[in-house]
Amino acid sequence: MTELDSVSADQRKFDLVLFGASSFVGCLTASYLAENAPDGLRIALAGRSQQKLEKVRSGLPGSAAEWPIALADSADDASLAAMATSARVIVTTVGPYSKYGLPLVKACAEAGTDYADLTGEPLFMRQSIDAADEAAKRSGARIVHTCGFDSIPSDLGVLALHEAAVEAGAGDLGQTLLVVKATKGGFSGGTIDSMKVQIDTVKADPDARRIAADPYSLSPDRQAEPDGMEERDSMAVTRDPETGDFLAPFVMASVNTRVVRRSNALMGHAYGSGLRYSEQMKAGSGPLGAVKAAGVVAGLGSLVAGLAFSPTRKLLDRLLPDPGEGPDEKSRESGFFRMETTTTTSSGRRFRCRIAAPGDPGYKATAVMLGQAGLCLVEDTDKTPKTAGVLTPATAMGTVLTDRLRAAGHTYEVSELASER
Repeated sequence: MTELDSVSADQRKFDLVLFGASSFVGCLTASYLAENAPDGLRIALAGRSQQKLEKVRSGLPGSAAEWPIALADSADDASLAAMATSARVIVTTVGPYSKYGLPLVKACAEAGTDYADLTGEPLFMRQSIDAADEAAKRSGARIVHTCGFDSIPSDLGVLALHEAAVEAGAGDLGQTLLVVKATKGGFSGGTIDSMKVQIDTVKADPDARRIAADPYSLSPDRQAEPDGMEERDSMAVTRDPETGDFLAPFVMASVNTRVVRRSNALMGHAYGSGLRYSEQMKAGSGPLGAVKAAGVVAGLGSLVAGLAFSPTRKLLDRLLPDPGEGPDEKSRESGFFRMETTTTTSSGRRFRCRIAAPGDPGYKATAVMLGQAGLCLVEDTDKTPKTAGVLTPATAMGTVLTDRLRAAGHTYEVSELASER
């Protein structure tokens, strides 16, 4: 804890501020916090519109219906600074973060305020690292990106494998593959909007294209990493080496893999310098599985191409969800995800982490993950890693967050597999 933290922590008005509380995911997160935050935690709802925030607050149960409201605007640096200095932790759902996120990151880094968001934008994360990492280290702030379906399951799953390998004396992690076994849920309008911003930036900026293509673009020391050619994002159909299932590209892999690699680098390559991490999704077996996998490849390629071309983007805009839109409660409740991350260690031993959660991955499950990340930053400072800067869920909160999520109904289950001999 820095001198700034020790002087100001008790003087701050709020323990946690939820910025963007009137957004679709913001409302879900507010509801989750209202039902799961401990009594006495000082929580405020923040955003631009008093009227919208009051509407959200009026629907919350118990004492949460009296939570304070704080007005702040992502385009008003003074309001962001005031919000940052009023809180111990800020949780934000205001995206696309490439458009709206950096001023708040800077404000929290300067104020020594912990921060959590839902970004799935590697270009924004690289901006954040360059603009705020040093300031956050000086102030003691923990700036934690990707605290939702991007990229908590991926990041904490690999951390769990590392912990199991260390406990078993099995050596470093080597070839490591996450396979999405099953999922039910829809694309959010916010995710689509973020994709558009990323595509537009990459088209206009050669440096952004280079960063977007680099598997180690989020590393704190790029020169210490491999060239990464074999880890570039693949759009090919492959086969599961264990089950023979056909595998298709996982749409979030380009974010999650970079986060995992940053975690490894921030921890001094504790997972091992030989870690090679990738993510794919199960399409099925036999001819039908092959067709499904090929369809995913074609669909993803068509979506990216369509969003990059102005006439087709206008057509897609009529079909795809707008920011702030989301599924109804029945759909959110019926969703789920199941993943398996498997690694072979340097000693040849193999471990698997099963990861699963109920609820639509991008909505209900994400509200749980973001809510628990915020509560972890507020309540578990003495248990979490002693670090600061622009971090990842694994490096900022580690197994403390994993335990919280297990208690909230999520699965992180590690087992050792029979070695291949």
